[in-house]
Amino acid sequence: MPLVAFSSLPDDARVWVFGSSEQLTADAQRALLESVDDYLSDWRAHGSPLTAARDWRDGRFLAIGLDQRNENASGCSLDALYRILRDLEPHIGAALLGNARVYFRTAGGAIGVTDRAGFAALAQEGSISADSRVFDLSVQTAEDWRNKFEVSAAVSWHRALLPVGV
Repeated sequence: MPLVAFSSLPDDARVWVFGSSEQLTADAQRALLESVDDYLSDWRAHGSPLTAARDWRDGRFLAIGLDQRNENASGCSLDALYRILRDLEPHIGAALLGNARVYFRTAGGAIGVTDRAGFAALAQEGSISADSRVFDLSVQTAEDWRNKFEVSAAVSWHRALLPVGV
């Protein structure tokens, strides 16, 4: 199955989101997306082709989408996807896997990244508030990727890292 446009995926398509630990150079972005596109264009589960797409945002976030109406990803097919991404990390100079990073938009509009303790410290000092824009890498559907990936901290799991009463 050829790779399809992300916009063609139904709202209930399954999505996996990966955030880059570093802002990628143009060359690193190109290498990442070419490798991902090559893999997804022949992504299979138990020999059956998968209808997949990818989206790239802000030079930092990769979403892999899967239309599950005909076929679901298997554990082996997901393991292979993660292996591809892990193998790309040294070539692009950034980590893609792991869920310890917290992403947010700074007051200047750039994307900041820290760990949970760092995010809580930024909130405690007032650099982050309930109105701050955050990125929710835990979204699981194409609809949520489109509409709930970048939201205010007040309506995301990030709220738990804000000081009480904020």
